[in-house]
Amino acid sequence: MNKKQGKTNNTDDFIAAIRREKANLQKAYRDAALKLYPPVCARCSREFTGKRIRELTVHHKDHNHDNNPPDGSNWELLCIYCHDNEHSRNLDSQWSIFTTNEKDDAASSDNKPFANLAAMLAKKTGNEKRS
Repeated sequence: MNKKQGKTNNTDDFIAAIRREKANLQKAYRDAALKLYPPVCARCSREFTGKRIRELTVHHKDHNHDNNPPDGSNWELLCIYCHDNEHSRNLDSQWSIFTTNEKDDAASSDNKPFANLAAMLAKKTGNEKRS
């Protein structure tokens, strides 16, 4: 065996060990969350029983997967569809072309299309009275 194959095997072994550790950690906090919370999606309120309980996932409210308090205060159970939706919304907000302040500025534009409406109506009714 040459050095390159040895390095590749060591890297593959290391990656496999990290993946096993991550899977064990996920299983541990998922089991804990299922003991703490009823098997119901926190967003769509679907109830999961039997084999379908595997469709419930643990969502970290602060999006930090290392924050796993034993009381489960950073967790909520979401079905796979609501969980995907939650992360998609989070990604969309990060890639938005507006920042929060720019959105507020755009919403409070200086454009006031009906500002002179009363004057225009008065003028129009004044013209109609003269006719």
